[in-house]
Amino acid sequence: MAETLFFNALREAIDEEMARDSSVFVLGEDVGHYGGSYKVTKDLYKKYGELRILDTPIAENSFTGMAVGAAMTGLRPIIEGMNMGFLLLAFNQIANNAGMLRYTSGGNFKIPMVIRGPGGVGRQLGAEHSQRLETYFQAVPGLKIVACSTAYNAKGLLKSAIRDDNPVLFFEHVLLYNLKEDLPEQEYLLPLDKAEVVRRGKDVTILTYSRMRHHVMQAVKTLEKSGYDPEVIDLISLKPLDFETIGASIRKTHRVIIVEEAMRTGGIAAEVIASINDRLFDELDAPVLRLSSQDIPTPYNGNLERLTIVQPEQIVEAVEKMVASRV
Repeated sequence: MAETLFFNALREAIDEEMARDSSVFVLGEDVGHYGGSYKVTKDLYKKYGELRILDTPIAENSFTGMAVGAAMTGLRPIIEGMNMGFLLLAFNQIANNAGMLRYTSGGNFKIPMVIRGPGGVGRQLGAEHSQRLETYFQAVPGLKIVACSTAYNAKGLLKSAIRDDNPVLFFEHVLLYNLKEDLPEQEYLLPLDKAEVVRRGKDVTILTYSRMRHHVMQAVKTLEKSGYDPEVIDLISLKPLDFETIGASIRKTHRVIIVEEAMRTGGIAAEVIASINDRLFDELDAPVLRLSSQDIPTPYNGNLERLTIVQPEQIVEAVEKMVASRV
């Protein structure tokens, strides 16, 4: 086992897959000589050259379209968004091209590409740099959506995403890059369509993903001291949802709280709630509760920014109220 920073876990995944498969290449703004905004591609251009670690102009729609074309010819592009919010400029290329082409070509083309980069609410990055694009893309057919949350799952999931024959949106939270974790020295891959049971419990199921996993686990430390026993599930796969794992937990606890950093209206939690009500309504002893961000542009002011997103104390309060209501 070797202690590894989150951003270096991602770098290792890219390095290993580029060494394994010559069709893998990286493109994006400042990924080459600069090493990426968060140093995920640091020095890789020295090893693989400037055509496989390709610095692009500031033109997200153009280089994303180019990556789709490269994927159609058999290459495996990895797009790094300097900030995931900038990829709204490439919404057409991601949705109409990457997401649709395998179907609209009758299966003649595969689109094996990964679109990855930093997103989420950072520390005073302002509204345009605090986007949570998973909610924008969840309705687009043909895309897989993955949100990593630890150094361990970041590496294993990214390796799997690079090998997948479908377009994968791979979300990394800007505040997780400096997390540390011991990683196996041997190669490992993780499935893109499976949730992780982070903590087993019996009182209530807490569904979460990305940075909110860590807020939930902070809340769990407080709840344990008061005798509560929550089950915590990191969704990881936002599309498709792993309803086998989700359902097994709900059939045990019969209560659900969803904690997300996305906005409340049209968020991931909204889709999860609808799916739970469709499939597991008779298993519920209480309405599903969602804790989401405020439906406002994220303020630059640090105190106001904190008020817009879910904090551990709110999770503690929600669990206490839900479990206390048990008949």
